[in-house]
Amino acid sequence: MSSNNKNLHLTVQERIIIEKGIENGSTKAAIALTIGKDKSTVGKEIKKHRELVHKSSYKINCANMKNCSHNHVCDNCADFKPFTCNRRDRSPGACNGCSKYTHCRYDKYRYKADFSHKKYREDLVDSRTGINMSYEECKAMADIIVPLIKAGHSPYQIVTNHPELNISEKTLYNYIENGIFREFGLLDIDLRIKTKRKITKKASNKYKKREDKKYLNGRTYDDFINYTAENKNLSVVEMDTVYNNGSTGPFMQTFKFLDYSFMFIVYQEEKTAKSMVEGVDLLEKILGEDLFSEEVAIIKTDRGSEFCDAEGFEKEENESRRTRIFYCDPMASGQKGSLENNHKEIRYICPKENDLKDLGLNSQEKANLIVSHINSQSKEHLKGKSPLEVMEFMNPALYQKFKDFGIERINKDNIVLKPYLLKD
Repeated sequence: MSSNNKNLHLTVQERIIIEKGIENGSTKAAIALTIGKDKSTVGKEIKKHRELVHKSSYKINCANMKNCSHNHVCDNCADFKPFTCNRRDRSPGACNGCSKYTHCRYDKYRYKADFSHKKYREDLVDSRTGINMSYEECKAMADIIVPLIKAGHSPYQIVTNHPELNISEKTLYNYIENGIFREFGLLDIDLRIKTKRKITKKASNKYKKREDKKYLNGRTYDDFINYTAENKNLSVVEMDTVYNNGSTGPFMQTFKFLDYSFMFIVYQEEKTAKSMVEGVDLLEKILGEDLFSEEVAIIKTDRGSEFCDAEGFEKEENESRRTRIFYCDPMASGQKGSLENNHKEIRYICPKENDLKDLGLNSQEKANLIVSHINSQSKEHLKGKSPLEVMEFMNPALYQKFKDFGIERINKDNIVLKPYLLKD
């Protein structure tokens, strides 16, 4: 094939050649030469459209896992070495055709021409349609605008009398003329009303809120691995949320202090970025600035929208740094598996598909009760000690802070991990 391919976009035939090249173990440069593209184009195509088809069966992606002689120290192991694979990570960039594919237990990625071309077409359409507004936001705006337009109000009057819309008169004219409110009964500026109908799947696709992922810069899981490799012996705390009803709550903001296997819960009425930052603020208030910076040097969490305010988590009001936050990869709960295991214990007390407030979870005091009972259990990996016993022995000052806040050590025979624990 010519080495001077003028096509701006990759065709499905070229993607098939890329797939065959990967299967044959060809380099990106060799594949690029075959289809007449720059090797950077091929590299970006493979990296963007390869598909994770097998998640690593290891707790952590360590190159020494097969010969590991340690137990339960993955998060602070001196022998940790990140697993890398030249074929998967460098060239060609996917696992198609690898002779070790069947037996490999690490993350596996495959590049499929048909899947990649379909995804490319979807991305192309999405990038050229729509407005920067979710469907719910558009409906809320329509609830204000449509009745007023029908009552004879002008766009100028509407934007003047409703500054909460946060749009200009010209923008409102454009929205109406472009049919943005057609699904809500308003066709255009001449008020020609179209029969109301249920929004179709195709029409709903134009309402896609563009996400700002800048907060992930320097805070990915790979960044976490590199940072902890360079800064050893820093205390890591895992953070997540547990709830049964994402609309009404309540919500439990959970923290796992890995050094002590201790879990703490902040009771929340909302699952917003603001409330989650306030949860970390509360934790700092409980511990005090010095103890907080020592014991919460790093926060590791997932990419839930409620955790997007990285600056809010990391910095004080005076802009000084109090901690560092890192985000796990998507669909990779194992990267904070220690906290996930504690969530299973929470579910003994707060089963799914139950109204948490009906169960009795209605205050921070009830959250403290859950924390007290879960952290009073003897743990095999702690040699029969409970997390609270370990904390009291290793860091009496930290133990006293939580005790003053209302966390109590429960007699072993009085521990309850059933829903009736929360009943008054």
